[in-house]
Amino acid sequence: MSPVKSPANDRAWQNWAGNQQAAPLRVVTPGTGAEVADAVRAAADDGLTVRMTGSGHSFTGAAVADGMLLRPDALTAVRSVDTATGLVTVEAGLPLHTFNRVLDEHGLALANMGDIQEQTVAGALQTATHGTGRDSAGLASQVAALELVLADGSVVTCSREERPDLFDAARAGVGALGIVTAITWQTVPAFLLRAREEPMKWDEVLARIDEFDAANEHFEFYWFPHTEGCLTKRNNRVEGPAEPLSKVKYWLDDEFLSNKVFGAVNRLTHRVPSTTTFVNGISAKALGARTYSDTSYKVFTSPRTVRFKEQEYAIPREELVPALRELRSLFARKDWRISFPIEVRLLPEEDAWLSMAHGRRSAFIAVHVYHRDPHEDYFKGVEDLLTSLNGRPHWGKLHTRDAAYLEKVYPRFGDFRALRDELDPERRFANPYTNQVFGE
Repeated sequence: MSPVKSPANDRAWQNWAGNQQAAPLRVVTPGTGAEVADAVRAAADDGLTVRMTGSGHSFTGAAVADGMLLRPDALTAVRSVDTATGLVTVEAGLPLHTFNRVLDEHGLALANMGDIQEQTVAGALQTATHGTGRDSAGLASQVAALELVLADGSVVTCSREERPDLFDAARAGVGALGIVTAITWQTVPAFLLRAREEPMKWDEVLARIDEFDAANEHFEFYWFPHTEGCLTKRNNRVEGPAEPLSKVKYWLDDEFLSNKVFGAVNRLTHRVPSTTTFVNGISAKALGARTYSDTSYKVFTSPRTVRFKEQEYAIPREELVPALRELRSLFARKDWRISFPIEVRLLPEEDAWLSMAHGRRSAFIAVHVYHRDPHEDYFKGVEDLLTSLNGRPHWGKLHTRDAAYLEKVYPRFGDFRALRDELDPERRFANPYTNQVFGE
């Protein structure tokens, strides 16, 4: 069976935030790894570059395809589930929300994950998506093996034992080394998390960050710019039974207030920026404490329907508090009106070459703006601060860094580029974004 080719009027693509668009010459929807290989060879014959999209949740141009765009919609099979070892192999296009439900049905779970589950498993992995954790690291550290199609059309597998350099490079490879067609995950037995969410003042949070980090398996917080208000989140494993939010409470907090009301707030501040400080003050004071326990992925993730643009940097853990104090001082000096809270998360060191936490315990600072608002001045100011601390940008979130900068902050960056030269000398998997971050 041949892969499905899309008609000309179905070729336009844009990401979730609407800030990246593509009009590829050819769109193909392969249904198997072999069909991906056929598509890559066909692209080579016609001199086309190839990129596979995920769900479009990256804000960078990582998925932009000018030549051949591969859609992952038909690559969604669950190939195998081994409950004894926890090894689960799924295809690249499976959405995380479906993957989580499949794992739960088999009494398994991811040890840690980010707060959105709309991405495909491969898209989330290739951009080094992460959550927050004291001991549990991001998605790149939960992979046991990868299946990829290389630029010559060959299908290869890699793991810590088989082609370990390719494994360490390709786990967070931004699609530059090959098209990921399947991932074998090292999962853990299913578990419950107890979530404790509590509003807290800025000074108290900064004074207690080390305490919260040490005492909790998963700690993060949000700061509402122009205010003293923060929301802290502490998630820890507990025995059952689960005590989830009631349907009414979930709808009120997570769907109505966090999405519908927050969307209305951002439409207001977009039209009248001068209201931002006042509105943020109300939002910070309206936050309430809540405690509940539920299946891990239901605690890790939240619905996000208000569209935004985002930038995120990982810095050395020991730089976090000074960086936050300096970031807040920037708000005092700049004419910024920012309605979205700033998110702070923590992660242990990872060994994937291009993980943002490679070789060091890391703190992540993420800044957002409403998708219709300008972001350039705000993101540049934050980026200047965090790059002065050897910050590493998230591969799927907006930044301006290039290969000359990145080779200074990633110890194995040169090894990654050398492997890219070996595996894809003709740059079959290149696009403007990979040219920016890895060089042409």
